[in-house]
Order: sequence, then C-alpha cells, then structure tokens
Amino acid sequence: MNDDQERVLATARRAREAAAALRLLTRHEKDSALLAMADALDAGVPEIVKANELDVARAQSAGTAAALIDRLTLTPARIADIAQALRDVAGLPDPVGEVIRGYTLPNGLQVRQVRVPLGVVGMIYEARPNVTVDAAGLCLKSGNASLLRGSSSAASSNEALTRIMRESLVESGLPADSVQMVPGETHESVKYLMTARGLVDVLIPRGGESLIRSVVDNSTVPVIETGVGNCHVYVDKDADIDKAIAIVLNSKAQRVSVCNAAETLLVHRDIAGAFLPRALAALRDAKVTIHGDAAFEGYVNEAGIEFLPVTDEDWAAEYYSLDLAAGVVDSIDAAIAHIRRWSSGHTEAIVTDSQSAAQRFVAGVDSAAVMVNASTRFTDGGEFGFGAEIGISTQKLHARGPMGLTELTTTTYVVTGDGHIRQ
Repeated sequence: MNDDQERVLATARRAREAAAALRLLTRHEKDSALLAMADALDAGVPEIVKANELDVARAQSAGTAAALIDRLTLTPARIADIAQALRDVAGLPDPVGEVIRGYTLPNGLQVRQVRVPLGVVGMIYEARPNVTVDAAGLCLKSGNASLLRGSSSAASSNEALTRIMRESLVESGLPADSVQMVPGETHESVKYLMTARGLVDVLIPRGGESLIRSVVDNSTVPVIETGVGNCHVYVDKDADIDKAIAIVLNSKAQRVSVCNAAETLLVHRDIAGAFLPRALAALRDAKVTIHGDAAFEGYVNEAGIEFLPVTDEDWAAEYYSLDLAAGVVDSIDAAIAHIRRWSSGHTEAIVTDSQSAAQRFVAGVDSAAVMVNASTRFTDGGEFGFGAEIGISTQKLHARGPMGLTELTTTTYVVTGDGHIRQ
C-alpha cells in the first residue's frame, strides 16, 4: 500500500468513526450544527470569494467553457443561497427514526421498519463547489459522515468551504471528521475511494457522463448512479401556444449549465405551423442555435435563427450551452419513441391541454421526472421541497429523481418480543 492510498483509507476510517457518533445525535443537535455552519459561511464570504477567484482564474487560463465557469463561480449572492440552503435543510423533518411500517405478528412479535443513516457517504463531483456544502449538509442532517472528492478545478474553493464547515462543527461539539475532503488530486486517489469497500457505504458521482461512467464501472463500493441531463420538451398538437413558448424558453435558456435544462425540442406536426414561427423568434432573441431536422429548416430560415442540421450526436448531447436539438414528429407516440431512444432518463416535459395525451406521455416515457405543462427546470430538490439535493438519480434502485434526506437513509427492522423463541 502506497502513501496516497493509506491517506485516503485513513480519511475513510476517521469518517467511519464520525458516522458512529452522528447516528446518536438528536434532531436538535444536528439542526443547531447546520445553522451554525450557515452562519459561518456567511461570515466567511470574503475568504470563500478570494479562494474561488483563484479557481476561476485558472479555469479561464485553461480555456474552460463559459458554462462550466458559471458552475464554478461563487458570488456573495450564491454563497448566501448556499448558506440559506443549510438553514432550509435544518427546518426539514429528520428522516432518521421514522417508522415506515409497523405491525404485530400473530405470535406477538412487534415488527417495525425504521429509517437509519447509510453511514459514510462518498461524493465524487466536478466543478460545482456548492455541492461541497449541499452534500455535507444533507449528510449531516441524515446522520451520515461525508467524504467529498471535488475536481481539482475547484480545489481552492472546496478547501475554504470545508475548512469553515469543519471549524463550525467543532464549535458545535460535533466531530470535525463528519465532513472531510478526500486527500489527493490524481485519479489514483479517486480509485482508492472507489475501492474502499467496508469503509465507505455508498458513492454518489455527480458530473458529466465520463465521470459517472468511470465510477459506475470501476467502483467496488455500492454506487447510486446520477445521470446526465438530456432532457426533452414535447409540444403536443393540443398545446396552448403561449404556455408552450414560455416553457420551451425557460427550459432551454433560463440557465444552460445545469442538468435539468432542456436539450431537445419535439413539436407535433399539426401545431408546427402555428407554434414554430413564434417560438423560434423567442429562441432567436435568446441567442439559441437550432440543430434541427429537415422539417425545422424551413421555419428556421423564416425566423432568421442560427441553424445546423441535426446529427445523432446532437440527439444524444447534453450541450451545457445555448444549443437545442429540434425535430417535428407525426404523433405523440413518435415523440415517446424518440425520447425512449435518446433520453438519459432525467426529465421529460409535455405541453398539452389534452388530459389523455398527458396520461399517455407520462405512462410512455421512462424517466426520473415527467413534467406536464411545466418547465424541465423544476426537477430540483429545492423546487420539490426537499431543501438542497445531493444529486438527481436516474437509476431505479433505492433512489430515483432528486435525492434529498430520505434517499440518504436505509432501514433497519426492529423486532421486539417478550422472551420469544422460534419453534
């Protein structure tokens, strides 16, 4: 075992000890610590911004895309939002100890299924330093220790955030090792975390497709798979055009650097003539580039919007930019078939005034979230009322969709008897 591996495993051992202590905390103790962490982040804004400026400057020098720099950047307003998210989490019910079901057997044994913490949660994520705080806060509230492995592009920001949170934990009487950054900046340190089975209970990768695939394929620790956001908006033949334009524009252009931004627009042929001229004018004003099929091209030329012929790569893309794959379909079933082929299973939306069409769409697509007459941008833990989220799961085991507090717990069966023995 080399020194780097030992450092990672030692960090995981300390997390395991901290997790044992966290299991015993009351809700009041956890909430008080979260509120203290939020206050510490507010007080540390100058330090955090200064550290973040170093990360942003390095990213700019490396030619990083503007959308990724936006995800990396921490402003005083964004830090205030991150701190408020901790306060919001403190105000949420504690999932630990919740009885999911309970009953008494004919022999008198009392059976209860109770929520308990997962233990040690490892997060592997890319250039989004807000995840450092969100993950730490959600893990703490749900009684878990967190091992955080952000990307080197956010190293200075993550170091500052973690240091402030750890100092706050000590002042609150909690183990500092409840929140730790995984040491090392090479891929090898990630590998050691991914293979720390027995010390780490679950890994949650959050980032681009290559990162997620690497963790899923190479980890011996159980993984909750989050997915990339190739999200679709389908405008049905019975859609309200004004609502459809607003939903498409918000889904695509409100913030392009997030996983719940729409990447594909599908329009029913029967409404294309009335909908597309107005919709394309709005998208043109938002500086969106259309990667469209042949049916789209005629409408695009009239609108004067930038156009490129769509390719299979476009249908599969998560752009992180003001680009939108677009096509005209002959039916709702054609839209569903397209989505089932190309979707990443994150979020799909239908705009329609037809209840039967909405029901068919909801039943036909197979994604973590389905929006009916609402923007894809609502797939978010905060918007769902969970407080901050730790990620959006696109798998089908244990957790699916925005992952809040309950998704960071497992269950224990507590069986109470009175001298019962099995015959």
